Amino acid sequence: MSSGLRAVRTAREWSQERLVHEIEQYARRHVLTVASKASLKVYVSEWENGRRPISDHYAKILRALLGATDDELQGKSMASAEAIEADGYDELVTRIDAARSVSLTMVDTFMQQTELLRTVDRQMGAASLIDQMTGHLSTLEDALTFAVLPDTRRPVARALAGAATLAAWQALDVGAVERAWRHHELGKRAAKEADEPMYLAHAMAEQAYVLCDAGRPAIAVELVRDAQRVGGKMMSPRLQAWLYAAEAELCAKAGMPEECRRALDKAVSSLPPGDEARDPDMLSIFLNRGHLTRWRGNALALLGDDDAVDSLYVALDSADPTFVRATAGLRCDLAQAHLARGEYDQAHEHLRQARLLASRTGSVRHRRRIEQLTQRL
Repeated sequence: MSSGLRAVRTAREWSQERLVHEIEQYARRHVLTVASKASLKVYVSEWENGRRPISDHYAKILRALLGATDDELQGKSMASAEAIEADGYDELVTRIDAARSVSLTMVDTFMQQTELLRTVDRQMGAASLIDQMTGHLSTLEDALTFAVLPDTRRPVARALAGAATLAAWQALDVGAVERAWRHHELGKRAAKEADEPMYLAHAMAEQAYVLCDAGRPAIAVELVRDAQRVGGKMMSPRLQAWLYAAEAELCAKAGMPEECRRALDKAVSSLPPGDEARDPDMLSIFLNRGHLTRWRGNALALLGDDDAVDSLYVALDSADPTFVRATAGLRCDLAQAHLARGEYDQAHEHLRQARLLASRTGSVRHRRRIEQLTQRL
């Protein structure tokens, strides 16, 4: 248990004292009873040293504050999903019959739940959604496990593919790398089951970011290019543009400037005209000219290109205020671009703004980047 809570807390860059304060604040907001400050200090120390188990009451609070699962709080590796054992044939048949009753209306409800979680995530961050997201995935996996015929399985698998990919991105944002990887694998399996090349390509491309964050950008570039091949002619133009933009960013991080610029050109030529950002065929994709301008600025900033600043300020002026986490990333991009030009005052101000936004969303991923950039000031 000692490596669990301590690791999650330090990833958030919280001291034990800060964690105690956050527990007290959470309890006040939600009208919950918790121990005194002095007792909480002892609890946190004992939880981290394995001398006291985390009770259900405090585990629920810690999950919401830190965006971690129970296994992560206890330092356990995320175990592979175990086969569900039905208690005799009667229970098995009951669950199979229940799965048969999953109608298209129910699948639509699953999709709407994913959409709600996506909306809350982009405005408030992933940490507070851990219980809702875990429950949502569990419900979808259960429905798919006991569905028998393809006509029932495919729509459920499609809904699971979208939810799993969202859950993976949320896990990556809070620093739960293993959980992110496993959710991407779940999303890929579900997309194959649903026979949805677009969902498979999207899951593969997002998984490439896990590889990149782990220090393997060259392999990440190979994976996102493989995603493009998997999607092939079945992809929508907007998803195709998204994949090229992702390739450009990963190429920039891999130190491949010419390949980066070629991918950016392909993204521009693939993107449909107009201000519409949402892809009706792939609801997790938001990309229009403004978003692509920001992405281009991000890639150029990574390359140290002077043109990055202009693109990024254009993107900042047109940024959707509901995309809070994306705006934090945009501020980081601007800081990096100003650092490349030796403009340290401007870089400092954008990092200050990025830090505030990252605190709002609880993004460990952005905090790490902010600290890396701060060290260059």
